[in-house]
Amino acid sequence: MIGELAALGAALSWTVSALLYRKALQETQPALANVVRLTLTSAILVAFVAVIGKLEAFAQLPYSVIALAAVSGILGLGVGDTLYMLSLKMIGVARAVPITCTYPLFNLLFAFMMVGQPPTLYVSLGAILIVAGIWFVSTEKKIRAVSKRILVVGIVTAIATAVLWSVSITMMNLAVKDDPHMDSALAINTIRVTVIGATFAAFTPLLYRSHRLTKMSRKAVLFLTSGGLVALGLGWFFLSYSLTLTEEFRAVPISSVTPLFSTLTAVLLFHEKISLENALGSVMIVIGIFIIFLI
Repeated sequence: MIGELAALGAALSWTVSALLYRKALQETQPALANVVRLTLTSAILVAFVAVIGKLEAFAQLPYSVIALAAVSGILGLGVGDTLYMLSLKMIGVARAVPITCTYPLFNLLFAFMMVGQPPTLYVSLGAILIVAGIWFVSTEKKIRAVSKRILVVGIVTAIATAVLWSVSITMMNLAVKDDPHMDSALAINTIRVTVIGATFAAFTPLLYRSHRLTKMSRKAVLFLTSGGLVALGLGWFFLSYSLTLTEEFRAVPISSVTPLFSTLTAVLLFHEKISLENALGSVMIVIGIFIIFLI
């Protein structure tokens, strides 16, 4: 039960971070925002681990686990998140979010192929209900028109995002299963964030002119850093810790219910009206979570 609750905590963390990112992206380009987010968050995470005296957890990790964590960060946070932002820009939230949030279905496949975890019928049913519910929750009545070529490329990019996220999570699952403890989960998550953060920091001068970084407002930097700490520090730690306590095919579908929390936030905090599609999707997600939790 604790593992499932930790996965739910990851989804809630990613909901909060999305609100912070939305504030920052009002005045910042997505790709540049991702660079700032990863670079600053990785530096703060390393400092935090040092302050709480957990640096020895890094030394205790086998080289194979460190390699898995590093590649997981590069694929998921580096390439995957960049493709996600690109798909958002090309085809919009209404199309991109439902497609990218199908990553639990790929995880069911990868968990069976790579980890040898065959999902039960009920878990598979729960995952399918969650993904279908996400599709309804994320659907908007007004979808902007785009050209056929952009639509095709955007859809392919969103699918690639979902695949990369699922591969990244499966690799992280392999890493944490080697040493299933909270300190190891903290170290593994810090490594995957730090590796891609350091990589982006090294190549940023080649990709962006320095004045573009200096022109970013302090408020945008604050929102990006805060969102990064909540999403990459807290959210991904919750997921990695969840994977130490429960199977991947249980944790991952629960972690993907961020759109449900986003809808509830919009209704409760911003007093937005909920549509029939939103209501139906929310019910499907709750039923899917219930099935995975209790069956």
